[in-house]
Amino acid sequence: MQAETLTAMDQALTRALIEGVAHRIIDHAAELTALDQAIGDGDHGVNMKRGFEAVLADLDTHAGKPLPEALKSVGMALVMKVGGASGPLYGTLFMTLGKTLPAEPGRDDVASSLAAAIDAVKARGKSDVGQKTMLDVLAPVQAALAAGRDPAAAAIEAAEATVPMKALRGRASFLGDRSIGHMDPGARSSALMVATITDVIGRRA
Repeated sequence: MQAETLTAMDQALTRALIEGVAHRIIDHAAELTALDQAIGDGDHGVNMKRGFEAVLADLDTHAGKPLPEALKSVGMALVMKVGGASGPLYGTLFMTLGKTLPAEPGRDDVASSLAAAIDAVKARGKSDVGQKTMLDVLAPVQAALAAGRDPAAAAIEAAEATVPMKALRGRASFLGDRSIGHMDPGARSSALMVATITDVIGRRA
């Protein structure tokens, strides 16, 4: 197969991944907002929708880059457009993935890169696993990738597992025990992204 064809295939996959994640988050904006209204500022869905609408508005630019550069480009857009804590955290996640992934990553590369991205998100948010945040989805997903298990199933299960947790970081932590019984909105948006990425890659495998 010619190099030009391979490049076209790579760009098509990059475009499908970006477009798929963006549309999934936008489509679930009301759900994310409702989750955040229960334990946060109530703006997670609105902010994430605004960020990914901006990504879609510049889709040709993002998708025209090699995957690592595309991830960094999307991350920068999220930092600029998503308000609250989510913009810097998701921006850090995407930009670190872009910095650490090779141009044609395998499963082990993704697991290693996600581990680095998790460390970056921990540092940026001064948070850790077990505090009812997006990390409580990202860490199990990374473990699933490293062990050869289904990352989408791990993501959905991990998001559900935040329901009985007490929030220790972010706005939700101000509620103390009242944060128990609600899914973390950042965990849910992370799970939606992972499920979408898995779906897109699965369809093109």
